[in-house]
Amino acid sequence: MTNATLDDFVRLAHGRRAIRRYTDEPVPPELLDLLLETAVWSPSAHNRQPWRFAVLETPASKETLARAMGLRLRADRTADGDPPEVIERDVDRSFARITGAPVVVVVCLSMVDMDSYADGRRRQAERTMAVQSVAMAAQTLWLTAHAAGLGACWLCAPLFVPELVQETLDLPPDWEPQGLLTLGWPAEEKEKTRAPWPSRVHFLDRRGLMAIQK
Repeated sequence: MTNATLDDFVRLAHGRRAIRRYTDEPVPPELLDLLLETAVWSPSAHNRQPWRFAVLETPASKETLARAMGLRLRADRTADGDPPEVIERDVDRSFARITGAPVVVVVCLSMVDMDSYADGRRRQAERTMAVQSVAMAAQTLWLTAHAAGLGACWLCAPLFVPELVQETLDLPPDWEPQGLLTLGWPAEEKEKTRAPWPSRVHFLDRRGLMAIQK
């Protein structure tokens, strides 16, 4: 990788934003296909590629999912005892975010090709590896979309209602929804901050090396 290519990627990673508002301009099918084809080149445990993508492009399919999820959200928040006006704002916001995107990609996990173990400890580790693989594919999809000039936003709501999403979209039984990635041409600009990276990093060997060098 040349320095120019590295610099380009660093700028790409630094410039990615969670975009929630999009224009009405559609995402060309060939571009969407390219994004998905690129995503499947992400790293995966044992190269089993446990990611699955359910793509919603029509208003009807997005509204069907948004309404089903909204009904469950309203019921859950009501059971929590939250104020009705707060609940309705939350439901309306969720509906708008899903239906307002030209494309919604439901990112799913499938365990059918992963290893199977008799004990719970290794089964859980195998599942965690699969979840990590799916997350990396979602990140690749997002960065590729950003490189193409698209905006995107990750919504974790399907984790709270995976069976509902699966049933509403008539997904295969092994497809476990992990999140939604909304896609479209940005209709907003966002800024973001990050904590200084050294505050999140601990170099286990560098301290000893510095002591030796002294």
